Amino acid sequence: MAKGHRSQIKRERNEQQKDRRPSAKISYARVSVQKACYVLDAIRGKDVTTALGILAYNPRYASTVIEKLLKSAIANAENNNGMSADNLYIEECYANKGPTMKRIRPRAQGRAYRIEKRMSHITIVLNER
Repeated sequence: MAKGHRSQIKRERNEQQKDRRPSAKISYARVSVQKACYVLDAIRGKDVTTALGILAYNPRYASTVIEKLLKSAIANAENNNGMSADNLYIEECYANKGPTMKRIRPRAQGRAYRIEKRMSHITIVLNER
């Protein structure tokens, strides 16, 4: 039998399994998952300087949100993990579906059409080469 209390054993096990890679996450971003994935596909696997260049000249709205998120992930890597920004690359980046705001659009003859304003949760995970 293992030593210690059950919660202590769980805490130690979770500490060993914890992901140590630097990351950043934005929740409830007002951009749909489909639109965010166009931008995320363009930067996946690239080093951070190239990715920042791609995001700076990408005309999509999602690129401004993702650029800010990437800068935050780079700052996390430098400050929390002591990594150099020159060696970092984007290992994982993905967008998950968030809640949808339902709105009504008035139409002819008293009808109403549904407008769905979608949100997403965007995550960027970096690693060193």
